[in-house]
Amino acid sequence: MAEAQNEKNGGDLQGEAVPSSEVMDALPAEMGVSLEKRNRAEIEGESVALDGEKAEAPRHPLWKTSLCTFFIRDGGSCVHGSDCRFAHGDEELRIKPDNTWDPNSQKAKKLKSERELNGCGRGEQQGGAQGIWEMDDLIVACEEGSTSLDKCLVGLPMRWTTDNLKSFLQNEGVSYSTAKKKKGMTVGFLSFSDLDQIKSAIKELNGKSVGGKPVKMAEANRRVGDRQTSAVSNEQMRITSADTAPDQNTSVSDNFLINDGADDGSPSPSDGSSVKARSARDAVTPLADVPYVDQLEHKKNSLAQTLKRLTRNARKACPNGVSLPDWILKAREIGGLPCPFEGIISSPVTQGYRNKCEFSVGYSPQGKKTVGFMLGNFRDGITAVMEPVECPNVSYISYKYALLFQEFLQSSDLPVWNRIENTGFWRQLTVREGRNPNSVAVDENAKPNIAEVMLIVQVCTSGVDAEFEKSEFEKMGRALALGASECSPPMPLTSLVVQDHIGISNAAPADCPLRYLSVTSVGKESESDDSATPRERIHDYISDLQFSISPTAFFQVNTLAAEKLYSLAGDWANLSSDTLLFDVCCGTGTIGLTLSGRVGMVIGIEMNGSAVADAQRNAEINGITNCKFVCGKAEDVIGTLLKDYVDVRDDDPANIKSGPDAMEGGEGAQAPTDTQMKQNEGTDSAPRRFRNVVAIVDPPRMGLHPTVTRTLRTYARLERLVYISCNPESLVANAIELCTPSSDQAPPAGRGGGRAWRSMSSAGLARQRARAMPSSAPFRPVRAAAVDLFPHTPHCELVMLLER
Repeated sequence: MAEAQNEKNGGDLQGEAVPSSEVMDALPAEMGVSLEKRNRAEIEGESVALDGEKAEAPRHPLWKTSLCTFFIRDGGSCVHGSDCRFAHGDEELRIKPDNTWDPNSQKAKKLKSERELNGCGRGEQQGGAQGIWEMDDLIVACEEGSTSLDKCLVGLPMRWTTDNLKSFLQNEGVSYSTAKKKKGMTVGFLSFSDLDQIKSAIKELNGKSVGGKPVKMAEANRRVGDRQTSAVSNEQMRITSADTAPDQNTSVSDNFLINDGADDGSPSPSDGSSVKARSARDAVTPLADVPYVDQLEHKKNSLAQTLKRLTRNARKACPNGVSLPDWILKAREIGGLPCPFEGIISSPVTQGYRNKCEFSVGYSPQGKKTVGFMLGNFRDGITAVMEPVECPNVSYISYKYALLFQEFLQSSDLPVWNRIENTGFWRQLTVREGRNPNSVAVDENAKPNIAEVMLIVQVCTSGVDAEFEKSEFEKMGRALALGASECSPPMPLTSLVVQDHIGISNAAPADCPLRYLSVTSVGKESESDDSATPRERIHDYISDLQFSISPTAFFQVNTLAAEKLYSLAGDWANLSSDTLLFDVCCGTGTIGLTLSGRVGMVIGIEMNGSAVADAQRNAEINGITNCKFVCGKAEDVIGTLLKDYVDVRDDDPANIKSGPDAMEGGEGAQAPTDTQMKQNEGTDSAPRRFRNVVAIVDPPRMGLHPTVTRTLRTYARLERLVYISCNPESLVANAIELCTPSSDQAPPAGRGGGRAWRSMSSAGLARQRARAMPSSAPFRPVRAAAVDLFPHTPHCELVMLLER
């Protein structure tokens, strides 16, 4: 009010406090700019008569040259009325003495768009980005010589597919050559036969909107080699980004479409200017230039904020009439945390630590066949791939194999995968490494002692002649084996696998067909398809145990840091000889097997069949007999397993066996092997039972299935749970369901026709499920800590101990 009164009284700043630089920095950007403009204008001495009447003297040069922030903020009203020295809308706005307009005005935005048009329409790049163009501007661009025949429509509904886009274009009378639209994206891709067809389409689409959002058109020059769709095949292609004006309802993220162009910082052939762009290093290791100590501090602070959200959401999820649990009431004493947060454990090695690297196959911004990392998400329209140069998380061997495969692709007669058209052959290269036993790479400058390497080449054989693809595989095998042998020192090559995947995304299902190629006789397929052949697996070591790894099995990418992670989980689980340990989402059994010597029995649950086979093999290799692994979804089998092994009454000790005698055969008897366990399933033999039940869960990024969470929560005999998460947000959501008190009353009926959950956050969904949780004793967070398995990235593993 004081500021408004000062403005009304003529802007006399004598005796008025001017915001300090710290205050200005704390304000939102637009508010800070507005205050700066207002104070500057007032200092310049704009004159208004004190009696409320307009002054007879000529207006100050800055009169009405800036938009009124009160008018904009209050939705079109200002207490100063017509006496306000700031413009109430573009109609009152005057040009500044320096011949510029208020940057927030429509006129300034239009001029900015015209400047970008004048540069981009002739193949130039303005700061490395090209804005989304209005329809009229595109017509001008075509008349000035823009000959690109590939465009994209922005602002389309995410639920639309190619059929919806084609129907829309047909209804609007738009002629085109091809049209593509992916579900989940707001962008559709169009190609035209000639410039006249483009002009006609622009006129038909001008002013059109879909779902209340205007349709915008932008350049979408392809880099995938489809030169027949472009009138100028050698034209330097551009980068389309989201420098759209705020008045547009459509926004596109930076590097919206990365096309052939100088986005690697090299000079552009067209004008000699250099354009700064993201590299593979920036895309996959955004913290690479930050000192590692600062990385750990950044992750620690970020995780602390995430844990505080658990406290807030659990408080909201508590039913009415139910007392808040003690851990929520005491959270204020430890800064809002649900439990003590013991910091983050650093990774023993930070350079080249990944034992598995997945390299995409595509085209670089310059149109070259490239094996490396994508510069962003395809859902954002980014399809450019760049070599993994200077990526600190990629090992030397993985990098070299990526270059060898890239060199082979240059001479291959089969095309690389086109993510826009969903066509092509070569899709992805995965490099998996296995260390020598007892090799501890603590020296950052030393190369890791790698004994085995598996290469997995993902292809799409649809429509390709079988003999021709066999010939290509032979060439590939020879090229990779020869390249590996010529390196100094020579690189190992243990297994060569081809994965045939026809889906849109490179994320292939676990049952995707695999073809094993011989490494000894390079280029010839192995005569045996038996999954037990040694060349179908590689081996790695954790805590002096050997682990067999199949092509699709999960194995922690940072082996040395994983040892610290599993040791921490075992210490917190308070294991003993009479403990039954459930290893949920066990993968190849690494957690259960490393802790098997500290418990009576381990039951691992995993839905990936090959991973379960690996886990059983790993138990046999290491001579471990007290582990059983079940293949199936955790939500389908965990309930039955809990009943089979621990569902007995506490007051009937005759039904409980604990410790070494828990296994059939009595004292001193050997535990049955996995084969014997499998044969005994379905028989009437009494199941083995234990007093102490502990679960360690290590779910994928999406977290535990709601059925699993409900089963763990409602089974009273489970008193200790160790949650390992690679996605702290999922841990928070699951912890809300596990730790929030339940109500004895039935939950209220849902609203919104069962669709309200679509707009909820993961924490919001968890609150809804917590309210519907059957009456059961909740867990409580006891302690939390993190282990950094992914240096140079924002990610790490978070571990939380829950008890009741």
